Amino acid sequence: MKTMRGSGLRGWLQGFVCGTCFALLTLAAGAQTPPGIAGVKAQRDLAYVSGGHERQKLDLYLPEKAEAPLPLLIWIHGGGWQNGSKEGCPPLRQGFVARGYAVASLNYRLSGDAIFPAQIEDCKAAIRWLRAHAKDYNLDPERFGVWGSSAGGHLVALLGTSGDVKEFDVGANRDASSRVQAVCDYYGPTDFAVFVTTPGYERHAGAEAPESKLLGGAVLENKAKAARANPITFVSKDDPPFLIVHGDKDGTVPINQSQLLFAALKQAGISVRFHTIKGAGHGQGFGGPEIEPMVSDFFEMKLKAKPLPANCGEAQTSASDASAAGPAATGPAGVAASTGRPRMTWEQVSKREGVAADGRVTRQQFKGPVPLFDRLDRNHDGVLTKADFDATPPAPR
Repeated sequence: MKTMRGSGLRGWLQGFVCGTCFALLTLAAGAQTPPGIAGVKAQRDLAYVSGGHERQKLDLYLPEKAEAPLPLLIWIHGGGWQNGSKEGCPPLRQGFVARGYAVASLNYRLSGDAIFPAQIEDCKAAIRWLRAHAKDYNLDPERFGVWGSSAGGHLVALLGTSGDVKEFDVGANRDASSRVQAVCDYYGPTDFAVFVTTPGYERHAGAEAPESKLLGGAVLENKAKAARANPITFVSKDDPPFLIVHGDKDGTVPINQSQLLFAALKQAGISVRFHTIKGAGHGQGFGGPEIEPMVSDFFEMKLKAKPLPANCGEAQTSASDASAAGPAATGPAGVAASTGRPRMTWEQVSKREGVAADGRVTRQQFKGPVPLFDRLDRNHDGVLTKADFDATPPAPR
């Protein structure tokens, strides 16, 4: 997004001033250019449910010039189904618009607003709306891909496997399909009952766990509801190709969730690749010189090939070392290898922001520009904590 100049707080303040100036200049409704991204026009807060909930909106990013209808890449945020926002959009930050894609980032009702299946109903409603308006925005309705992490990974996986499930299609535009043509799932839950009984993750079986709040009750007391929310439940031979990525040190979502989905898709004959990042935690070690090209190549093959590939193929597994594949990969001390930018430390952020007693900085509390918040929020959960910085070397003074 925005290039940081100088080091430490000086660079942060410069970015804050620029971000504030930009915000004042873009208050008008309609198409806007995101800060620091030339050639991109943005349509913000498009309501995909007419007269609906305030969360039923999406942002759409388009290249300023495009001759042919564009494949669409849809980002669905994480945050335990109870937090998060469409404002953090990795496909936008990673330059997919410049590579010939349209990019959408959508909000959906959180578990505090409505329990499951509201979340998947919203995601499907957004996809139907985008298809119904494909000509308005020069989108190719036959080339929709979805990508999400954690709770967003769960929802994109469910979108991929429930394309033939009509019960989740409610509301308008039902003459348009909610199917997708490619799925990139970052460490999403796929079988809730297995999840909450996995040794070391039993805390997720409690009534206050995010999974319980999603279902409206503890998972093991609501097994039928949990099965209905499981992407694995709906796997069938007509599902789209998948790319699944998970860290083997994920302390929030056990890796068996991705392993189970991979096995089910493989059994159904679906083209699927499962990549394990050795040593990576929940949202840490994702990106960088290995993972980002893997995701880019996946969408290039699945959304831009002519004709589109058949939804079958040999299943693949692979693995990499997190020390060489992600935000933790560095060159000189404190400098990101992929960007050359100085890194910020948790101490700098906490001192600047005046961190609350819970050790969290929300997007609303953050005084710097949104692009910087998004870059620091590694697990895309909408808050900054020390965990976002644990794998980051200190920035040079």
